Order: sequence, then structure tokens, then C-alpha cells
Amino acid sequence: MADHLLSFAGKTALVFGGTAGIGRSAAIAFASAGANVFISGLGAAEGKEVEAEARSKGAEAVFMEADVTRESEVQAVVSAAAERFGRIHAAVNNAGIEGRFGPVQDLTEADFDRIISVNLKGIWLGLKYEIPHMLAHGGGAIVNTSSSAGVTGIANVAVYTASKHGVVGLTKATALELAQARIRVNAIAPGPVNTDLLKRMVGGHIDLSVIADHVPMRRISEPEESAQAILWLCSDAASFITGHTLVVDGGLTVG
Repeated sequence: MADHLLSFAGKTALVFGGTAGIGRSAAIAFASAGANVFISGLGAAEGKEVEAEARSKGAEAVFMEADVTRESEVQAVVSAAAERFGRIHAAVNNAGIEGRFGPVQDLTEADFDRIISVNLKGIWLGLKYEIPHMLAHGGGAIVNTSSSAGVTGIANVAVYTASKHGVVGLTKATALELAQARIRVNAIAPGPVNTDLLKRMVGGHIDLSVIADHVPMRRISEPEESAQAILWLCSDAASFITGHTLVVDGGLTVG
């Protein structure tokens, strides 16, 4: 495969949920591939660290703090990225939370609302403002972060599972709407990843080594592995792929 298909030189990538985990790794990966990067997420200190690391790769990078559950803040991020760099070629909607571990009947209405608001509404809000920009500028590529919980059922994280299934459905429908508009919309579905989110999700309930034992490849992945999947889906190497959910789980959901 020609290296130029995976190059983002002269392009701009926008990453929501870019201050930690997969989002942070994606921002750094885009910068390493030559892109200018606009990073958004919660945590100003963490965001500035990602900004500095991206710049160390030779990229132009800007961080802007925002909450993806607030429409005005998502709109402001997309507008600021467009104003700073002129065009957004690739967008990653990655912000997400884990929710509380336990039986579905033990969750509160507030638990439900918070999980759906971040994990599903937040993705939709990103799409809502990224798409008009890309329509006006000749196209682009968008990747939404789902989860292996978005392609199978996982006990004790039922609402999280529902939210991630929703991301897959939203991705498929949006991809069909935009198929003739030169905008590709795909998703990744990571299995267990070595992030703080996973540790918070199962902390005190399941040992990470036990989770690794259930993965056919017998390990938990690193955020950089999902970041590379995002980069590929956004690249010209994936030019005929849209509406697809790329599972990055070491074979966990194969059986």
C-alpha cells in the first residue's frame, strides 16, 4: 500500500474526547502522520499536554475545552477548528464514559441520562456540526467510537452497551445519508483497552488479567492500536469504506 494513502500532510483532523485514552492517541497519531490537529475534551491541563505532544511531532495543534453534551460548546469547537485551519478533513467523535457497573435495575434515571447524553448524544452533536462543514468543503471522513459492547451484549453494563449499539446504528444511517456527498462515516468498536475508563468500569469487580484471559489474543489492547484503526478509516486507503464498524478486540466477539 502506497505510503501517500496514509499521509495527512496538509490536512486537518478534529478530535473530540482527545484528552485521554484512544482520543489522545488518535490526536498524536494524526500529528505524526502530518495533520494539523484540533483537540477537544475535558481537562485543560490534560488538553494542553496533548497539544504540546502533537506539536512536538511537527504539527500545528490547538486545544479547546468542551463538554460534548452541550450543543453550544460542540458548535463552538467545530467553528473554531474551521476558523483556525480553514477546513476539517477528518473528524473523530470519541468522547465517552463508562457508567456504573452492576445490574440494569440498579441504575438510576440520572445514570441512564448521563451515559446516553455523553456516549450517544455527544456523537450526534459532533455529526450535526461536522457534516455541514464537510458538505460545504467537498467532503471528508468521520469516525465515531463505539465499543465491542456495541456489537454484542455485555452483562452489568447494559446502558453503556445500549449507548454503544446506538453509535453503530447512528453511524450506519448517517453513512447512507452522505454516501453521495463524498463524506464517509465509519466507527471503531474497541474491545478492552488499557485506559482509565476500563479501570474505572471494572475496578473492584473484575481483575484486568481475567479480562485478558477471555480475549483470544490473551491481552488487553493499547490505545495506540485503536488510534491506528481510526487513522486508516480516515485515510485515502479506506476511500471506498463507509457505514462500517471496525472491531478492534483481539477476537473477543468472534465466537
